[in-house]
Amino acid sequence: MWNSIAQEITRATKNPFDIQDRRSIGGGSINQAYRLSDGDRNYFVKLNRAAQYGMFEAEALGLKEIADSNTIRVPRPICWGTANGSAYIVMEYLPLGNSSRQAWYQMGQDLAAMHRVISDRGFGWQRDNTIGDTPQKNPWIEDWVTFYTEYRLRYQFQLANRRGHFPQQDALLAAIPSLLSGHDPEPSLVHGDLWSGNASVMADGTPVILDPATYYGDREVDLAMTEVFGGFPNAFYEGYQATYPLEDGYEIRKILYNLYHILNHFNLFGGGYGSQASSMCDRLLRYI
Repeated sequence: MWNSIAQEITRATKNPFDIQDRRSIGGGSINQAYRLSDGDRNYFVKLNRAAQYGMFEAEALGLKEIADSNTIRVPRPICWGTANGSAYIVMEYLPLGNSSRQAWYQMGQDLAAMHRVISDRGFGWQRDNTIGDTPQKNPWIEDWVTFYTEYRLRYQFQLANRRGHFPQQDALLAAIPSLLSGHDPEPSLVHGDLWSGNASVMADGTPVILDPATYYGDREVDLAMTEVFGGFPNAFYEGYQATYPLEDGYEIRKILYNLYHILNHFNLFGGGYGSQASSMCDRLLRYI
């Protein structure tokens, strides 16, 4: 397998690559991750079952779309494919370093610049992808309320019904037009899964975002997601607000947008995420 991957790196870079060192590194709960080196160049590789090839292909295309926006740093994908029963994606290896207030302020500014990249096709993306390893549907839809209702929350509720029914789901889905009333977002390029584990700072101080679940949506979904697991440093939000201020009503909308991720965690891991999602539904319905 590793020889096959080295050959693909050689083909993609047009520069011979012979693996001299291979080290396992933290890859999260879904994939295995490695750093490959020939003594000069380093690459980051993620592995999964061959059946997950589509997940890596979508990740590569998402990284490329963000990179091509020339707004915020991401690791550029090198190649992806299958070898010996495993799917893989190879990307730049970016050495990470100590963060600083200035780096996080710049992160906010860079993300705001990315959010100003607008699709003329509406909300959605060129293909479906994944959130974690849950399928994420991305058809092109002109209306954000319809897109978010049908292809974000309703889909997650349908998956959740395999574990147990949320009695508030019908009322919550029916309430989305009211919860988003007066809010008319543009279809911005979004990361889609921007929690603290998917944002960092390179050794040279450059902000970088990782592991996207890319699509075009309301930019607030990214800001909301940054607050799910502890939040980003204050400098990040200051940099974003100075560049692209959020609109009134965000404090309510962020609960609605983060419900998607909490439902997804319930579908992936079960446990207390179910009660958290239920509490969020109750809180949102009190705003109607």
